[in-house]
Amino acid sequence: CVMSDQTNEKSAAVDSSKFKFLHTMIRVRDLDKSIDFYTRLLGMKLLRRTDYPTGEFTLAFVGYGDETSDTVVELTHNWGQQEAYDQGNAFGHLAIGVPDIYGTCERLSAEHVTIPRPPGPMKHGGATIAFVDDPDGYKIELIERS
Repeated sequence: CVMSDQTNEKSAAVDSSKFKFLHTMIRVRDLDKSIDFYTRLLGMKLLRRTDYPTGEFTLAFVGYGDETSDTVVELTHNWGQQEAYDQGNAFGHLAIGVPDIYGTCERLSAEHVTIPRPPGPMKHGGATIAFVDDPDGYKIELIERS
């Protein structure tokens, strides 16, 4: 995406020099299954997990690095949630860079992970990508990076 000169000329509405993107949150039905997917299958670490009995929910944070230096994923489990969440049509995907996309997809497939878009080049050239589904059907884009 190329920014227009008009956008570049506008000054920021706030001083964002000390802002940091901390996490993105997704709601999950089976927290243990989701933690297994993001840690064992995608190699993230479980950074912390906290139950909130009065609110009847649990938060688990997973990521590739410490929250002080890296952006992470917050998995929110609302106790008693039985139905699948309606993901709507606004959410796109989470993207993860991987060094060997074909090998990664082979290992995920062996673990019965759904791969709706097998690895291959993007339609208009460029990177090799694939899409996999997490246990709740969220799309995870894998992008091959050296």
